[in-house]
Amino acid sequence: MILELVVPGRGSFVSSASPSYQGHRYPVEIIAHAVWLYLRFPLSFREVEELMLERGVIVSYETVRRWCLKFGQAYANALRRRRPRPGDKWHLDEVFIKINGELKYLWRAVDADGTVLDILVQNRRDTAATRRFFRTLLKKTCSVPRVVVTDKLRSYGAAHHEVMPSVEHRSHQGLNNRVENSHQPTRQRERAMKGFRPADGAQRFLAAFSGISPHFRPHRHRMTAPGYRAEMTVRFAIWEQITGVADLSATA
Repeated sequence: MILELVVPGRGSFVSSASPSYQGHRYPVEIIAHAVWLYLRFPLSFREVEELMLERGVIVSYETVRRWCLKFGQAYANALRRRRPRPGDKWHLDEVFIKINGELKYLWRAVDADGTVLDILVQNRRDTAATRRFFRTLLKKTCSVPRVVVTDKLRSYGAAHHEVMPSVEHRSHQGLNNRVENSHQPTRQRERAMKGFRPADGAQRFLAAFSGISPHFRPHRHRMTAPGYRAEMTVRFAIWEQITGVADLSATA
């Protein structure tokens, strides 16, 4: 069954089919809840196993890991498809992350509302790496910004002239606080996980994490308590739809 939901403030109907759970002996609600716990909060797989046990669900941490690998990115993609078109002002930044003791670079782009547009783990931050990130970003968003804001890393300017010369480029350290603040949940998660492991595993986890975690992090400091609860009710309803839990409620 395909359900539709009007999301207040988003202005349109959105619909999508839920992932297939064929061959899984656990109900959809348990799988979706375990994935939500792991990708929403700084928990280990063993801590998710313990929380599920407290609820009377016996599931191993290895099973939770497999669920996150299989369904995490699918859930994140479904949430991204339901977002409004990104704003025309993009903020880009890169930070160091340590993977297996080696320094890598985590590239991130957000729009003016702080919505994460894309992330990419790379070995370098030279012009070739910047060019690759620009092209990946344009492909993922299927849109071109009016302005890109970066720090003073020179490779941004060189790649900008090659990939999107018609777009205004603002290079200033103090203008990029929005994307730098967006790195904070990743840093929190990195500390909880005691660092990331292989580079491809870090990319896979962060791609799902950056798609799911922000969905449950509205700008609470700008909301009243009733407004926040109403917004979270809508967001949980969207989560139930993209995971397929709402299908079960509709047919019950």
